[in-house]
Amino acid sequence: MAQWHDGKVVNRKDWNDHLFSLQFKCAEFPKFKAGQFTKVGLTQADNTVLSRPYSLVNSPNAEYLEIIAVPVEDGSLSPKLHELQIGDEVKIMSPATGFLVLDEVPHSQTLFLVATGTGVGPFISILEGEDVWTKYTNVVLVYGARQKTDLAYSDKIQHWLSHKSKQFHFVPIVSREVNPDTLKGRIPELIEKGEIQHKCGLEFDPLICQVMLCGNPDMIKDTLGVLESFGLKKHLRRSPGQISLERYW
Repeated sequence: MAQWHDGKVVNRKDWNDHLFSLQFKCAEFPKFKAGQFTKVGLTQADNTVLSRPYSLVNSPNAEYLEIIAVPVEDGSLSPKLHELQIGDEVKIMSPATGFLVLDEVPHSQTLFLVATGTGVGPFISILEGEDVWTKYTNVVLVYGARQKTDLAYSDKIQHWLSHKSKQFHFVPIVSREVNPDTLKGRIPELIEKGEIQHKCGLEFDPLICQVMLCGNPDMIKDTLGVLESFGLKKHLRRSPGQISLERYW
């Protein structure tokens, strides 16, 4: 049964003036699976909790919980979260939920993790674990944002590039500027043109790959359409396929 727990901010990271991560201590929070999300909220004057769903970025084995967020203009909660400092209190709901987890993904040779914006959160959690590295020969993180400064967790990504160099591939994408070390454009069009495949040296082959999608709803919808034109189909428990996705905003 869902219940609220008391949490406290123990660390924060500001990637730029609008993209931030918060770490919480919450001793009562039960074990979860990498890729799941929960609700984070603040207690209001009337003792109700104003909350929104956020993916957990941390490994399930970490001693803290972590989310990544942006303060949505005119949003009721995210601007308030953006103002939180170390020591501030929050509410965190358990249990975590969601099916964007490796347990739900059929076995394959290659796993594509395709994200935009804060949708990278569940994939960072998955990459922090051991299962993804033992289950797949190739792991590709395709990560899109508006500008290069919006690409978070570069330290972790560089670690995997260094320590999993034969297995891990990273395709950074920006849509609003040109950089020599990133692709420019929207993920669906870059897949359709073959630019992402060329960058990582791997194909969206329905016989040997699985794809997990998380991020902007338009990206998910359009990427799903492109991948279906390649012969991939949405994965359902009653009808196994190659594309897993999570929509929670």
